[in-house]
Amino acid sequence: MTAAAALRLDAPTEGEPEGDATGRRRLTTVCLLAAAAALLASTAGIAVRATYGAHVAVDETQYVLTAVSLWEDHDLDISDELAEERWRDFADVPPPVQTEVRADGEQISPHDPLLPLLLAAPTGLFGWIGAKVALALLAGCTAALTVWVAVRRFAVPVGLAGAGTAVLAATPPLSVYGQQIYPELPAALAVLTGVAALTARTPSRRADAVLVAAVVALPWLGVKYLPVAAMLALAGLVRAHRSGRNRTAVATAAVLAAAGAGYLLVHRLVWGGWTVYASGDHFQSAGELSVVGVSPDYAGRTVRLVGLLVDREFGLVAWQPAWLLLVPATAALVRLRHWALVLPVAVGWATATWLALTMHGFWWPGRQVVVVLPVAIVGLLVWLDRTRPLRARRWVLATGAALGAAGLATYTVLLVEGWRRGITWVVDFATVRAPTYRALRPVLPDYRADDVLGAHLIWVLAVLGLACLGWLTAARVSRHRPAPAVSHQEKEIPR
Repeated sequence: MTAAAALRLDAPTEGEPEGDATGRRRLTTVCLLAAAAALLASTAGIAVRATYGAHVAVDETQYVLTAVSLWEDHDLDISDELAEERWRDFADVPPPVQTEVRADGEQISPHDPLLPLLLAAPTGLFGWIGAKVALALLAGCTAALTVWVAVRRFAVPVGLAGAGTAVLAATPPLSVYGQQIYPELPAALAVLTGVAALTARTPSRRADAVLVAAVVALPWLGVKYLPVAAMLALAGLVRAHRSGRNRTAVATAAVLAAAGAGYLLVHRLVWGGWTVYASGDHFQSAGELSVVGVSPDYAGRTVRLVGLLVDREFGLVAWQPAWLLLVPATAALVRLRHWALVLPVAVGWATATWLALTMHGFWWPGRQVVVVLPVAIVGLLVWLDRTRPLRARRWVLATGAALGAAGLATYTVLLVEGWRRGITWVVDFATVRAPTYRALRPVLPDYRADDVLGAHLIWVLAVLGLACLGWLTAARVSRHRPAPAVSHQEKEIPR
């Protein structure tokens, strides 16, 4: 066993499924089916407005106008797009002011530029619908890669990986951010790609290059992804060092350091600060670092550890109850020491808990944790496959299927009411008349209420109980080839 495997940053010791042609074809088919489910679920949401007055709203407007500017003017200055009211292509009302007008008249959006760069061509050719379809295609790619990582890196059965991924990728929040013009879904794909490279069974230059590319891309999608990027980078360096590839570790560190220096230099030259927030109208008085809060109450934000999961409106469980299984799955992964799955989710969740200004906002719920949800899906699938005894596994699988179906039903109602203009992705979504959502609301805490402490403590106990369940049911599963068949004569021999 290599030192990297001992670190548990590689794939499980059980081994990958057989690499025969039939197995590869089946895996490819299931990956495509999961991709199709994610693509269809995301594109179905394009017809639902972001707000009553706009198909594209809030921060989405900034990304679209920047993409248009990159396509037509080859720069980041959106002052001419704002002056020409290009937002009328997708909105009935003016967008909120976000940019500070510079002395030379330029206005540069306070958002990192990689997403507009990715969307420049589809937006320039097909408008805002092209941008949303491009994101839906990325959602399909993310779902396919999720299945592949679960099967090839962690030996999850193909059927389980495909079904579980399809359900969670085709429901909120992934299905919503599969067409909302935010960097969340591309960032999630980058993190999952980094994990796929990090867990490669045999170290290679290609895996190293993929990991570096994923790490470098994340801050250019949003500086808020820097903690997860740093975690992936550190894990890659440790893995290279423990496997005796010190020259690779040094070279990787040098490339990442140069990329970081370039990131800071470009931001100083273009945005006038260390982050894009330096060009934002809102941050001119308080400073760009006030994006995390002027006087952050980190102790108070700790309630988000649970609130991000079970808040009445902005928690994951309200819209897809199957995410509740993330708690026992995480505990099981800790016991199994699958750190390549645990650490990205933990760092992403911690960033959403303590660094994000709020978990509530003018956006669809779950935005702050989307970046690590595909990795969380892989972890959840690993736990479902490793749950023992078998009786417990059957109950867990049945529960997961029921909860997942409830989430699909909720999303269906959301789409129907959205098509009828009853709700939007940003406004009034909490008024949806989905039966499962309505049934859950009374038992989920409202973290914007003053009297939430009692309900919060009850859910803390519930989370701890679920974690214990995951810890107790986690088991290693050997995936060796079947033993040779025993002949009839051998069966007759007395033992």
